[in-house]
Amino acid sequence: MLRHIEQKHLPYTPEQMFELVADVARYQEFAPWCIASRINRRESDSVFYADLIVGYKLFRERFSSKVVLERPFNDQSGSIHIEYLKGPLKNLRNHWKFIRQPDGSCLIDFSVEFEFSNVALQTLANMFFNEVVKRMVGAFEARAQQLYG
Repeated sequence: MLRHIEQKHLPYTPEQMFELVADVARYQEFAPWCIASRINRRESDSVFYADLIVGYKLFRERFSSKVVLERPFNDQSGSIHIEYLKGPLKNLRNHWKFIRQPDGSCLIDFSVEFEFSNVALQTLANMFFNEVVKRMVGAFEARAQQLYG
């Protein structure tokens, strides 16, 4: 299984970063390789089910996930946990934590683990995994800059 853990300090509030990451329906506007994104069903204000279609050249796959939101409140950190339900992977875990800093800015603690069912795809993923994850995190940072200045 491939794992990546990253922490990044950004000059935005935890609430701003939380809302950006929680807005799955808009991922296709900025996330690399995301062709389509939609929320299929809301279980509550803090739980929904979503699909992403990712693609590169001839490769296209649909990922279905359950998303659990814990909004930042006052001095409390917020988090988003993505539980993989269906798609080309054997396993996927994704977790974002939004930690308020003394100056009101946000420390993002991001972790992702995944494993393809297909050995050939897993081998290919091993070669590019860190670069792909860094590019994804960078896309969220660039989107925050675009939205919040």
